[in-house]
Amino acid sequence: MRESFGLLPNGKEAFLYTIHGGGITASVTDYGAALVRLMAPDRHGVVSDVVLGFEDANGYRTQDGCLGATVGRSANRLKGASFTLNGAEYHLTPNENGNNLHSGPDTYYTRLWNLKEQGADFLTFTLHSPDGDQGYPGNADIQVTYRLDDQGGLHIVYDAVCDQDTVFNLTNHSYFNLAGHEKTQQAMDQELTLPGRFFNPDDAQNIPTGELRNVEGTPMDFRKAKALNRDIDADYEPLHLQGGYDHNWEVCSDPCAILTDPQSGRTMSVSTDCPGIQVYTGNYLDAKGKDGVYYGKRTGIALETQFYPDALHHADWPQPITKAGEHYHSETVYRLGTV
Repeated sequence: MRESFGLLPNGKEAFLYTIHGGGITASVTDYGAALVRLMAPDRHGVVSDVVLGFEDANGYRTQDGCLGATVGRSANRLKGASFTLNGAEYHLTPNENGNNLHSGPDTYYTRLWNLKEQGADFLTFTLHSPDGDQGYPGNADIQVTYRLDDQGGLHIVYDAVCDQDTVFNLTNHSYFNLAGHEKTQQAMDQELTLPGRFFNPDDAQNIPTGELRNVEGTPMDFRKAKALNRDIDADYEPLHLQGGYDHNWEVCSDPCAILTDPQSGRTMSVSTDCPGIQVYTGNYLDAKGKDGVYYGKRTGIALETQFYPDALHHADWPQPITKAGEHYHSETVYRLGTV
């Protein structure tokens, strides 16, 4: 199903597409290739929308937060907004404390993508990113596919190719609240399980220090399920938890994360081929969303599968480099169910 999602200032129209499968329904817009709605039943069969979003394309255009967004060419933070590749130095636009966040400010999620193909249970969008776009080398052709399987899984699949060696590190920035997007006070009551043994400590600007620290004895230990608000105010430096979680964990198992809402019984597992998963508790959310709901800080949980933040400055970490002509491919599955 396709419906209008609003006119943009350039006169072009954005559309919203809805797909069904496995007992869930997903709505995705071609503006930013963003996930707008994800409808899933609770343990009693009551269906709710479990992702934060906006009413129309202009909400995504004018408000911050990256809600549901497809992020690229490279997600997360890059120290100094620059990197070296093949002996050449490349400069991106600083958009956070002299660093670069999500390849902004000219982001992929503020662009109109092209619908390439659609079916009852899948959508594929494409975007051309020319040489020098956002500061990255090479002419790149990128596509993202949203697909629902018959077991409650939302697959997000990224494919790309470039005519020069370049950086590809694509992710989805949906904020989940399995209680229902409108039940904002319950978001941090959700319980998270993260099998990851190590995480990346950050400095005061949320840039990884380079250390891979064991979670043992820290508030970052989610190897057994615990509510996200349990240790959020823990006095454990230098984690800077006063604003909430915004850290990367290693991916060492399948699934690499499980989110559960005890009240509704909804649960969601995350599986990926990426080396890391960033947990962000919406520490700076401040927006009016769907159904007139106000999203303040800590009202949704992003589980962003990706390369480690600032990996380009840490040669011993997995590198988000794709050679010229090679095929970049990555897939993440968010599988919904009940307990």
